[in-house]
Amino acid sequence: MSSTNIREWRALCEKFRRAQDLSEIESKKDPENDPFRSKYKARELLKEIYSSVKNLDADESEEEDSDGQTVDVGTEDAALKAYAGDSRAGLRAVKLGVVDYYLGVNHIETEELSAGEEHLTNCMKCLVKCTVTRENVSLLIQARNQLGILWAGRDDTEKAQGFLETAESVYICYMKEDGQPPLDLVDFFVTEEEAPSQQERMRRFEMAYTHTLYYLAQVYKNLGHFERAGQYCHCTLQRQLNFNQFVPLEWAINAATLSQYYITKTRYMEARHCLAAASVIAGLAGEVPSEAAAKESETEYEKREQLRQKRAEISRCWIKYCLNLLQDAKKLLEDNIGELDLDRQEELQRARQNEEEEKEKGRKSAVLFDSGDTFDSICGLEEKVSCAFPLNFEEARAIFLVGQGHVMQAKEYFEMDGHVTDHVEILQDHSALFKVLAFFEQDLERRCKMHKRRVDMLEPVCKDLNAQYYLLICRQLQFELAETFYEMMDLKLAVADKQDQPDSHTIKKFNNLCTASIKYYQMFLDSIRSPEGKFPEKLEDDLLRPALVAKFRVARLQSKIISGSLTTQLENLTQSLDSYNFVVQYCEEHPEAKKVVETELELSEEMVSLLPIKMNRIRSKMASSNIQ
Repeated sequence: MSSTNIREWRALCEKFRRAQDLSEIESKKDPENDPFRSKYKARELLKEIYSSVKNLDADESEEEDSDGQTVDVGTEDAALKAYAGDSRAGLRAVKLGVVDYYLGVNHIETEELSAGEEHLTNCMKCLVKCTVTRENVSLLIQARNQLGILWAGRDDTEKAQGFLETAESVYICYMKEDGQPPLDLVDFFVTEEEAPSQQERMRRFEMAYTHTLYYLAQVYKNLGHFERAGQYCHCTLQRQLNFNQFVPLEWAINAATLSQYYITKTRYMEARHCLAAASVIAGLAGEVPSEAAAKESETEYEKREQLRQKRAEISRCWIKYCLNLLQDAKKLLEDNIGELDLDRQEELQRARQNEEEEKEKGRKSAVLFDSGDTFDSICGLEEKVSCAFPLNFEEARAIFLVGQGHVMQAKEYFEMDGHVTDHVEILQDHSALFKVLAFFEQDLERRCKMHKRRVDMLEPVCKDLNAQYYLLICRQLQFELAETFYEMMDLKLAVADKQDQPDSHTIKKFNNLCTASIKYYQMFLDSIRSPEGKFPEKLEDDLLRPALVAKFRVARLQSKIISGSLTTQLENLTQSLDSYNFVVQYCEEHPEAKKVVETELELSEEMVSLLPIKMNRIRSKMASSNIQ
């Protein structure tokens, strides 16, 4: 290479460095009314570089032809000397491919997707005749990554999958056949003193492959291949830890999200490990700035809010973990009427004796994050909550308390003022924790008190919310409150059955529970009515079962109210019969509803036959009483 060409090459390297600075640093300072100013400047420089590469390589070819030999390119091009036996034309193709790649990314970042696709496609065409070498393997992978992202953004998931899976194959093949640090994209346009070290080249190459796996995880998720998506997500997180390529809060949220997938598969050991890792890694983001510091500085305020929000989101994932673990245990232990099956409980407790041997196997089969210094912290946090199904009240309570602790943490950020939907969802999860814990409690009075805690936390919110703006939430709360009072009524009924003669205080409590449950069921049913107060002739699918169940339970509650007055008894039974009749008649008019409320319909039909007989007996008593 002549001295003139060397100068041109150095100028080219300086131009490339300037384009990188514009794209990666100065673009962040661009004004809102001209957000792509620096990107456009970088694009012009890249176009100039593209033309220069063509001209410079053409001059070198002529120079080589005239001398009959290649002149040493010197330190500037030292990194490219061992071009895997490929021709100078091959090297020129890679250089042009690199510039096309950066032009493609530039166009995509400025929201010109078609132009971006064209440049990335040209990049791939430059390499179509090249074998995979240390010089081009990074470009091959990164260009396919970008095309994968592009097509995923266009909702062509299968096309994105093709590009990304090819990128994965290229990486695996290269690592198997060579495995040495390949050239980075910047190597083609930097002087030797600015070139990345071998270690840095390998780090960047591994980072590109980590991105491949991350994008594949999203693609598999969108295709419904959840098992593969989970595997790729976990592998991505592990690699980010291994190569120290992560932002703590972002990594923690992704790990917490992955835990929710494992929960759906009842893989609680893996879910717990992800959550413990999320909590520990989130701690690396630092301490939450004080409220006073946040008021002093906008930066401190933003940091405070981000840390509080992300940690609250991780706490919400912990809540789901505890809740689902308890609920899945309940499914294992309940009999056909939803009560604790003592025989089944004893059987599972006996099986626990062999658990210690299996536990180590489970630990080995679980997906663990081998994260160096933080691994001990993760394991320490895991030990504070079980991943085994609780089989008795004490075990269930330990899990409940962990969940309740995270409820309190999540509520500190997701306050009612400003986060209504999130706050109510957290309250509903807290209520659900009490509900499932009550299942494990043998003492009926204590169980009733747990349900009362649910009422105490939900009722004030239900009263304060404006149904005009939060109709769906109000309906959920009304139905849950109605169900909670209904369960309390059943428990009080069970307690009363054990007594020879319930006293007036017990009867009053029982009636109050019936009335409260009816009130909230009726509020739910009234919310379905039109503005004119008319109940719909045909219920929407999402309201069909809740509405008919509400009618059925109102009917049962009305018939359960205890009264010494025959007139009141008759009025209550009349209302009960009307409600049972509603369920029966609706199912007759809409046969598709029969399968939705099969049990309730069967009981309603039975009561429609029996209640008139009971009502006639009361009328007879009333008539007899009048005669006397």
